[in-house]
Amino acid sequence: MKNIGLITIGQAPRNDVAPIIEKYLEGKAGLIQSGVLDGFTAAQVSEYYSPGPGEYVLTTRMADGTAAVISRERIQSVLQGKVDAMEAAGIRTILLACTGVFPGLRTSVAHLIEPDRIIPPVVQAMLDGRRLGLIGPLPEQEDSMIEKFAGAGMRLPFAAASPYTGTEADFRAAAERLRDHADVIVLDCMGYVEQHRQWAASAGVPAVLSNALMGKLVAEMV
Repeated sequence: MKNIGLITIGQAPRNDVAPIIEKYLEGKAGLIQSGVLDGFTAAQVSEYYSPGPGEYVLTTRMADGTAAVISRERIQSVLQGKVDAMEAAGIRTILLACTGVFPGLRTSVAHLIEPDRIIPPVVQAMLDGRRLGLIGPLPEQEDSMIEKFAGAGMRLPFAAASPYTGTEADFRAAAERLRDHADVIVLDCMGYVEQHRQWAASAGVPAVLSNALMGKLVAEMV
């Protein structure tokens, strides 16, 4: 059976995200998982990878289910090494399990699927004039997420609710903030699951899971 690589910027296995991807694969391919933070303790992650001033902020999941906040700049070389290792192992389709923007990632022969290159244009094509609202994990990610979906200097309604620490009340509050300003909500993190989508949709606005969208698209390529 063909294998697809799944690289998380946190720790593998991602028992929250992987089942969503596997649902759409329908047994046509297996998932080989790897994590940028594999083998690191929470203290080491904090010491080596915490964001500094002006760095691009990301959040992800540790193996024990806790959240970690990390810097894109500080993990970039480790992430590239994970991609290289999967390619060297013969995996020819690799999915990055993060919706953040990672300039400069490269492969030699493998197909690297980066959600940030796919989700924004697909969502824009789906909107057909409807208003977009975003839910992301952290308040400090607002500007980078809006720029990704709308362009520099543009504004979109945004609310924060973490897939790793957020409660039902957090998601319902985030959706309420967006309700009067958006016709479609995108949950822009690969860590969100169906329960989060249902909570976000409780305000009466359709909500889209980024990882479900990627699962459907990847399954069509197998």
